[in-house]
Amino acid sequence: MTSLDKPTSDTDQPHRTDQQDAEAKAVTEAALFEAFGGVRGMVETVLPGLLFVTIFTINKDLKASAIAALAVSLALVAVRLIRRDTVKHAFSGVFGVGFGVVFAMMTGNAKDFYLPGMIYTLGLALAYLFTTLAGVPLIGLILGPVFKENLSWRTRNPGRKKAYAKASYAWGLILLAKCAILFPLYWWADTAQLGWVLVALKIPPFLLAVYLTWVFLAKAPPPIDVFAEMEAEEQAEKERKAAQSARAAEARDSEI
Repeated sequence: MTSLDKPTSDTDQPHRTDQQDAEAKAVTEAALFEAFGGVRGMVETVLPGLLFVTIFTINKDLKASAIAALAVSLALVAVRLIRRDTVKHAFSGVFGVGFGVVFAMMTGNAKDFYLPGMIYTLGLALAYLFTTLAGVPLIGLILGPVFKENLSWRTRNPGRKKAYAKASYAWGLILLAKCAILFPLYWWADTAQLGWVLVALKIPPFLLAVYLTWVFLAKAPPPIDVFAEMEAEEQAEKERKAAQSARAAEARDSEI
């Protein structure tokens, strides 16, 4: 077993000072901001659906509402490309809106604009729960690379794995609760009512899940930077080989 695979326990973690706790919370906050897109990502998530339901509420025109929602999604991607920012959040919005537009235009039912996103939310909720039950909580798979720990938390950082499990359960249950509200409305409410409820439920559940994730991870042991460890081992190996070469050269010189 190499040092990169060596497991640690909660008791192996050194006691952190208040300053270290504050730094850990700040690092966690920055990582969550990067992973989930921050304020700008939330705007890009909400704006297309808000535009769709606003236009449809006013004129009941499915085609105009769908085109406007898709256009603003593409505009958001274009802005990110021009600014050379990361486009993953904007692109995910385009795909979501695109599926919704295609589905609604095919069925002729404006409510179906929201159905692909609702199904995705349900699938994501189940993924959070089932991956956690399987011992590989999804939030850890998402945030591991952000924290430069990859999957080290699975075997080497049990306290952090426990925090990821709690966070994944929180995400799964929050999204399931959201689905429990939306799917009955899909059948009982009209398009405008469903749309406005969806807009209202975009941000608060998301913020609650992110906040709980921050709480769990801020109290967890710090991440193990596996990239730094690999670099350190590579450097140590180079120094070892250099030392061997130097000893071999000295041995040849002494023979001469």
